[in-house]
Amino acid sequence: MARSILTADGRAALAAVATARDAGEKPARTDLATAVRYLLQLLVEKAPGNAVEMRVPPFGAVQVVEGPRHTRGTPPNVVETDPLTWIDLATGVLAWTDAASAGRLTASGTRADLIALLPLRP
Repeated sequence: MARSILTADGRAALAAVATARDAGEKPARTDLATAVRYLLQLLVEKAPGNAVEMRVPPFGAVQVVEGPRHTRGTPPNVVETDPLTWIDLATGVLAWTDAASAGRLTASGTRADLIALLPLRP
């Protein structure tokens, strides 16, 4: 099992990403990775399960939402997005429907709608 990210470290990474973005700069890779993984960790805590795979390449993927467990091949319920979109979704900066309509996320499967779980409260 992966090491848990402490709340203070996750919040510090989120703040560093926000500061870089506000300055028009590219966030540091380590801050981006920590922020993404921290928010994925919060999603697992909020919606434990194995019915949906949430992917944020290249930094992480988790299985969430109660339901049938998937163990081989491509899961039937998958959500995938880039790191900055995930941060925006998870923190409430971007709405799920807006991200989907802009092509900033893909969601396949009948359980792949995470709209009721977002935003998270980091």
